[in-house]
Amino acid sequence: MTQSTTAAAPLPQPFGSDFQADPHAVYGRLREQGSVHLVALPDGSPVWLVTHEADVRRALADTRLSVDKRYSGTGFKGFSLPPALDANLLNLDADDHLRLRRLVTQGFTPRHVKILRPRIEASVDVLLDQLEKRISTEGSADVVAEFAKPLPLSVIGALLAVPPADQERFGRWVSGMLTPATRDELVHAIDSIHQFLISLVAQRRAAPGDDILSDLIAARDAGDRLSENELVSLAFLLLMAGSENVQHLISNGLLTLLAHPDQLAALRARPELMPQAVEELLRYAHPNHTAIRRFPTETVEIGGVRIPAGDTVLFSLAAAHRDPTRYTAPHRFDIFRTDQAHLALGHGLHYCLGAPLARMQIALALGRLLHRLPHISLATPVEDLPWNTTFRFYALQELPITTAEAATFCP
Repeated sequence: MTQSTTAAAPLPQPFGSDFQADPHAVYGRLREQGSVHLVALPDGSPVWLVTHEADVRRALADTRLSVDKRYSGTGFKGFSLPPALDANLLNLDADDHLRLRRLVTQGFTPRHVKILRPRIEASVDVLLDQLEKRISTEGSADVVAEFAKPLPLSVIGALLAVPPADQERFGRWVSGMLTPATRDELVHAIDSIHQFLISLVAQRRAAPGDDILSDLIAARDAGDRLSENELVSLAFLLLMAGSENVQHLISNGLLTLLAHPDQLAALRARPELMPQAVEELLRYAHPNHTAIRRFPTETVEIGGVRIPAGDTVLFSLAAAHRDPTRYTAPHRFDIFRTDQAHLALGHGLHYCLGAPLARMQIALALGRLLHRLPHISLATPVEDLPWNTTFRFYALQELPITTAEAATFCP
């Protein structure tokens, strides 16, 4: 079956009020109707949405589906970054991607992750000290603002060796980029980060240190090395991927545990289960609804549907992770689940290089928080929690908690 993105009839728009209220119910209906759907995004852009896990997994590894925006023939309307920030692994395919990946792997080594562990533990404890103080004086505290958001920023700051004197404004720019109040704030934040990273690369080139940026500058492969734009762009990618996803996984993950007291009790009783609990959280509570968009370089068939070259394809991770043909009782959160082969960190060529660091941060953050706050509970009814819900992600804006034993709010 072939459909046209220029069909006269209006395209279905699944991301409306029903989606805002319950995204997984919408994905469930789409899955039942078929794997592949031609729909409109909120801005009117036509996209092919893939919902069955088997098709998502297979297509993520299909090299005919490009991440390179040059292959877009449908007027892709994504936000335009400066060229120096766009030359990263998420926008490159095949030989270009493999070349950068080989060079980046030399800098992003297990040694860096291991070195960062004490720094992460120290950052977690400092933030928990502040969180406990806020709860003791005010009765409650917001996990998002005071724990989940600042933690990955401090880790990325350490990873890139951002000077202490610059960390406050660096964090302010990142906040302006991830949660801007206006488009002007977003543009200003991205420009400020761009200029800062250019300066940081120049500083590391002149005086290398024991950090990933210095190692990336020194990395060579058969005489090749990263260009200036590639270095700045990769630093920007580390910042984006390492900040936003980890923040939302910590807050979404904590709410998920609080919503499943039997699972939380099992995890408290056996803390060694945390690694597999993190894997189940990645499947069940991952904030990213979709993988990065793809553009077919030729006509491809997915789930029995022929998709023309140049169209925009979105793979729904949220739908795939709740696919009953792939997972037993997919809507059940189960830290004892044996099938943990999720797609949250990618699949194929674009598997996340920072996966070990992300897993470490989530495990340390949730593990130490549960240990330090044994009587943690929600400080507001779950139905009153504010969410950011778009076709792209599903994440808490705030997560007020308390340690008062009299608190009765339960998801």
